[in-house]
Amino acid sequence: MEANLLDVRDFSVSLEKVPVISNLSFAVQSGEFLTILGPNGSGKTVLLKALLGLLPHTGELKWRGKPRIGYLPQGFNQISVRDLPLTVTDFFGLKKIGAAKIPALLELVGIDGSVIGRKAGHLSGGEFQRMLVAWVLASNPDVLFLDEPTTAIDAAGGETIYSLLKKNWQNQSLTILNVTHDLNIVYAHSTHVLCLSRFGHKCFGVPKDVLTPDVLHDLYGTEVKLYSH
Repeated sequence: MEANLLDVRDFSVSLEKVPVISNLSFAVQSGEFLTILGPNGSGKTVLLKALLGLLPHTGELKWRGKPRIGYLPQGFNQISVRDLPLTVTDFFGLKKIGAAKIPALLELVGIDGSVIGRKAGHLSGGEFQRMLVAWVLASNPDVLFLDEPTTAIDAAGGETIYSLLKKNWQNQSLTILNVTHDLNIVYAHSTHVLCLSRFGHKCFGVPKDVLTPDVLHDLYGTEVKLYSH
């Protein structure tokens, strides 16, 4: 059996001496789509940043080899760059990607290449999120970290983003770690789920096996029902 791509053992993170993640253990294999699920304040973003080495932690964090990692942080949207004189071409230029390659990258995410001269901050929310997906995939990552990638767009746009991510995940053999509090995307897009609550780790495994009514009640503090169709 192939070794895990990522092993996390007895992993803990504190912010200003306040424990946020305590004694968490899980593993990720190549090609998995792991969703880190939980309500607001459960430590999902903190965990993601700690796994990326952006926050200090205790415990074991072990990668197999040196995978190329792509990262889409939370809260980055077209409004963030609206006042900057940054075109779509300029945006890709931050990764030293030439203009000739940009239309094909945009086509992968369903955007017409004619937008390359437009200001990035003047794209719609959905267009900007699609552009970000193309931008992060342009460096050919092995592992993709996503933190609430559909927060700033409507439900239909969010489903489009996840469908694009799933398509590229399948075509490029990516491993994805995705943070969300949205239950709707778990069954449709995830191979595994890691559940966090304000009171600790609640579940880890294949969604249909571990997302029981009792776990969801503990996670969200109310009755939650999932329907598959």
